[in-house]
Amino acid sequence: MIAPGTNAVVTGGSSGIGAATAELLARRGCSVLVVGRDADALGDVAHRTGGRACVADLTDPAAADQVLAEAGPVDVLVCNAGLGWAGPLEAMPADTLEKLVQVNLLAPARLVRAALPGMVARGRGHLVFVSSIAGSMNVAHEAVYSATKAGLDALAGSVRGELAGRGVGVSVVVPGVVDTPFFARRGVPYVRRRPRPVPAERVARALVRAVERDRAEVFVPGWLRLPARLRGIAPVLTDALQRRFG
Repeated sequence: MIAPGTNAVVTGGSSGIGAATAELLARRGCSVLVVGRDADALGDVAHRTGGRACVADLTDPAAADQVLAEAGPVDVLVCNAGLGWAGPLEAMPADTLEKLVQVNLLAPARLVRAALPGMVARGRGHLVFVSSIAGSMNVAHEAVYSATKAGLDALAGSVRGELAGRGVGVSVVVPGVVDTPFFARRGVPYVRRRPRPVPAERVARALVRAVERDRAEVFVPGWLRLPARLRGIAPVLTDALQRRFG
C-alpha cells in the first residue's frame, strides 16, 4: 500500500491523467507536487489535493533539477507529461518534433536520473512511466509520438533491470484512447467511434494499483494487451490489420 506521508511527484499534473492521479494519491494521504506549465490549472489541482504546484518547462534540461529541488526526497515519481502531434512526418514542424522528443522521452530520463540516487540510498521508491498503446502499435501519422512512447517503454524496462533487488519499483502504464484535452492540444480531434475513450480517472486508478502491487506493466483497458502482444509475434499481420481497420 501507499503509506500516508508518501512524497509523490506527478508531471503533466494540470489536467487529465496527471490531475486524476494527483487527486487519488492525495486521498491515499500522499504529499503531492504537481508539475506543468499552466500555473493557474496547476494551482487549482494543488488546491484540490492539498499539494504543491511546480511550474516548469520540461523541454528545459535544467527542469529536472528544479523539480527535484522543489519536491525534496521523492518516494513516487509519475512521469506522465506528454505531447502529441498527428499528421505525416514530412509535414511535421521541426520545432514540434524536437518538443515531442524532449517532453515525452528526454524529460522522464532526466527526472529519473535525478531522483534515483535518493531512492536507491533510502532503499525504497517507485517510478511510473505513462506510455501509450501507440508505442506498441506504431501508429501511422503519429510517427514521432509512437517512437517516443516506444522509447519510454524501453527506458522503463532497462531501468527496471538496473534496479532489481534495490528496493525501487518500476511500472509502465499503457493507456489507449483517454478522454482528456490531449487530442485538442495536438490539433487533431479523436473522431473514431471505437475504441471509445476511457475516463482519466480509470487510468489513474490503474496507475495507483500498479504502484501498490508493484506491477511492471498495466494496460488500460486490459484488452489492449492482446494487440500489443500480437504485434510482437506477428508484426506484418498486425500492421495489415491496422491499415484495414485503422
